[in-house]
Formats: sequence, C-alpha cells, structure tokens
Amino acid sequence: MARSTGTLRKATTTLVAWVIALAIFFPILWTVLTGFKTEAEAIASPPSLFFFDWTLDNFVIVQERSDYFRHFMNSVIISVGSTLLGLVIAIPAAWSMAFVPTKRTRHLLMWMLSTRMLPPVGVLVPIYLIFRDAGLLDTRTGLVIVLTLINLPIIVWMLYTYFREIPGEILEAARMDGATTGAEIVHVLVPMAVPGIASTLLLNIILAWNEAFWTLNLTAAGAAPLTAFIASYSSPEGLFYAKLSAASTLAIAPILILGWFRQKQLVRGLTFGAVK
Repeated sequence: MARSTGTLRKATTTLVAWVIALAIFFPILWTVLTGFKTEAEAIASPPSLFFFDWTLDNFVIVQERSDYFRHFMNSVIISVGSTLLGLVIAIPAAWSMAFVPTKRTRHLLMWMLSTRMLPPVGVLVPIYLIFRDAGLLDTRTGLVIVLTLINLPIIVWMLYTYFREIPGEILEAARMDGATTGAEIVHVLVPMAVPGIASTLLLNIILAWNEAFWTLNLTAAGAAPLTAFIASYSSPEGLFYAKLSAASTLAIAPILILGWFRQKQLVRGLTFGAVK
C-alpha cells in the first residue's frame, strides 16, 4: 500500500512538473513558430500552430533591415563585459564577508539586495544626466557600467553563499604557508569555488542579455543590443507580429543554446553547498 502511494505521488509530481514546464515553454514555441508565418497568418483567427505555409522571409527582412550581427556583438560585449567586471569586484567582497565577517555583514548584504528591488525608473533621470555629462550615452562602456552595478548585489550574494561552504581552515593553512591575500583568493579560493563562480557567471550573463529598460533608455543606435533590436519592430504604424517574432527568435536563440549546453554546470553551481 505504501509503495503504491509513493508511486502515485511520484507520478503526480512528474505530471505537474511537465505541465508547468510546457506552460513556461509554450510562449517561446509560439514566438518561434510565428516567426515562420506571413503577417496575415500571424494575426489569423483562429490561429494555426503547425499547419501553415512556412517561410524564411521574416528572418531575411529582419537581417537586411536591422543588421542583426551588429546588435548581437553589442549584446555579447555588454553582457560578458558587465559579468566579468562584476566578478572582479564581487569575489574580493564576498571573500571578506564570508571569511572576515563583522556584526554588520548580514545587514550590509540585505541592504545590497534591497537596492535590486528599487524601481529602475526612479533613478533613470540622474543616471541619464550623469551619463550624458560623462559622454557615456549610447556606448558599450556605459551599459557595461550600469549593468554591472545593477547585477552586483546578486553576484555578491551568490558568491557569498558558495564561499561560506568552503572550510576556512584551508585558507588559514594557505596563510600559514605565506600566501598573501591576493594569492589566497586567486590560487586557493577561486579554484575551489569554480562551480559556484560558473553558475554565477552564466546567470548574470542571462540577466544582462535580457535587460531591456536600461538598454532602451541609454542607447540609440551605436551600442544598441538585441533588446533594442526587438523593440525596433514596434512602430506607430502598428506591430508586425511575424517580423517581431522573427527578431525575438534571433535574439533569444543564442542565450537558449548557451543555457541548453551548459545546463549541467548551471545546475551543479546552483546546488553547490546545498548538501552538507
């Protein structure tokens, strides 16, 4: 009886998990399929999911009109650059909080995380004016800086969590052998926390890649990433659903592929330290 109850519970959990996964994946599937439709088929009612005249015209038009690869390179440089800069700042910060804590460390961590909850529009004007006066508007450097600052609390929190699981005695042994603080971090701490650092890197690349508010407000053409590339297909004349879907597919494809091929490392990093 107990075995049958356990089997039923497992089957129910699996079914619920599949339903949730399909519900999350369906909008992505719909977007991809709409990119292969004509504009007329994209707005047809009732809509057709698979049975329509497939075409690549939207993807050709999108590339010819908007130079996809330039926006793609901007996204790569901005997302990878902001993540690497964030790691350079966050690793020493997380090390100090994990291994040299004070009574205010937890309060500082909570304050850092609370800044992530601030509505971006609340600080748009001062940041825009600062960037204008500093000549950082519509530049990759400006976006790297602002995305680093936005995601830095998350990077610090994740690294702090991973570092807390590393025995402090190992670092103490390195100090006794004459290791400096920099050598301790670079040669001892970082190699031991590679899974956590890798998952932090992947997560923050995804967050930076998908950032739309700041990229739309701080860029015009020169440094515009793929989020601006998608937004260009919303015009006063209306929405071109098929072309918008094709642009969205081209924008999300690289990050979906990255997540698919690095899912083991991501899961390993996210569960690092979860089991004592």
